[in-house]
Amino acid sequence: MGLRIAFLGTPEFAVPSLERLAESGMEIAAVLSQPDRPKGRGQKLAAPAVKEAALRLGLAAHQPEKVNRPEVIAFLKQLGVDAMAVVAYGKIIPQAIIDIPRLGIVNVHASLLPKYRGAAPIQWAVANGETVTGVCTMRIDAGLDTGDILLARQTRIGPDETAVELAERLAPMGAELLVETLQGLGEGRITPRKQDHSEATLAPMLTREDGRIDWQWPAARIHNRIRGFQPWPGAYTTFRGQALQMWQSRVEKMPPALAPGAMRPAGRRLLVGCGEGAIEVLELQLEGRKRMTAEAFINGQRLPDIEPLGE
Repeated sequence: MGLRIAFLGTPEFAVPSLERLAESGMEIAAVLSQPDRPKGRGQKLAAPAVKEAALRLGLAAHQPEKVNRPEVIAFLKQLGVDAMAVVAYGKIIPQAIIDIPRLGIVNVHASLLPKYRGAAPIQWAVANGETVTGVCTMRIDAGLDTGDILLARQTRIGPDETAVELAERLAPMGAELLVETLQGLGEGRITPRKQDHSEATLAPMLTREDGRIDWQWPAARIHNRIRGFQPWPGAYTTFRGQALQMWQSRVEKMPPALAPGAMRPAGRRLLVGCGEGAIEVLELQLEGRKRMTAEAFINGQRLPDIEPLGE
């Protein structure tokens, strides 16, 4: 007999987990996601990806504004589920809900805990230049990603891989691990292991200021932030008084002598000096414009030999 599950998730990252659970034969008693939110320039209400996936799968979708409300707790209690699965739900789960399912609440987290606890583990792992990451399943407790580890899978981060690209790989990995974890818990085959809290690092929610480039940093650090802080807040600087976002770059292997923040066209290439070395900018976006290649930017802006950035 299959397990009866409640699923809590919101963004696109959580969709493969919901789909994989539906394929597994487990009974999904309810799907919870955050409410519809204004989106885009028109600020029209848009449904989260998990709600759209639930409706596509013929599952009931619920969108409580606050998960700790007594009526939400009562609703989850009456479902009679064996376990709950949480994947990027975006809300803190209160103890009153943690106590409901007999097998606990299983969370898919996009890092190898205890590294990168918090809201943005993928972005910070890439931005910090990590070469290895992964996904793990853990039992939710009252702390911030402090629960016991159930299963984990490791993967390498490519030297030019962005946070968006890494998330696209980790989402299906997490989906497979979630099903494996729930099946293993149901059959009593998984031994939880405690986290070593002394090794914990944090991946806090990103702010707009996190994306600001300091050209005194080494080229590798700037390149990693350009890769890591996608799609938001982006890695940005200023150019002639306007915001300029860097979308794609690489560390220049033979950097010329350029002052930090000094941008110089080199034929069709665009180089910027850093505190140590230089980066080549491959794709960028000026405020109010579309993304463009470095060559298109050079042609459109009629750059002098040296142009200062970030002033």
